[in-house]
Amino acid sequence: MRKMEKEERLVANIGTTPFEPFLVDGKPITGQSFLQLDDTFAPGTGFHVYRMEPGSFSQPHEHTCHEQFLVIEGEVTDDDCYVYKPGDFVLLKSGTQHSSYSRIGAILAVFIRSAEKNI
Repeated sequence: MRKMEKEERLVANIGTTPFEPFLVDGKPITGQSFLQLDDTFAPGTGFHVYRMEPGSFSQPHEHTCHEQFLVIEGEVTDDDCYVYKPGDFVLLKSGTQHSSYSRIGAILAVFIRSAEKNI
């Protein structure tokens, strides 16, 4: 087995590493940020950690592919009033449309292959 080189391992702690602002149409969305290590995906796609501050809303959007996420902490409420809680592992299928709100804030581990389409 080949020895792993230092530059081949990227480690970020979600409690101490700065997050990047989450952008929609090139503009930051208030209260939303993400942390992504794999730069082979566009920002906010692939595997990333997504943070919603208390009181923040996501842009209404349509999924261009399946999106999967795991709620690590907090709660997220979809526009149909469905509440995702810590430990919920979710798949939203391609073509689904929604927006989300977080009353208390949330941190999600997300995988999505391609960017959503704003509606």
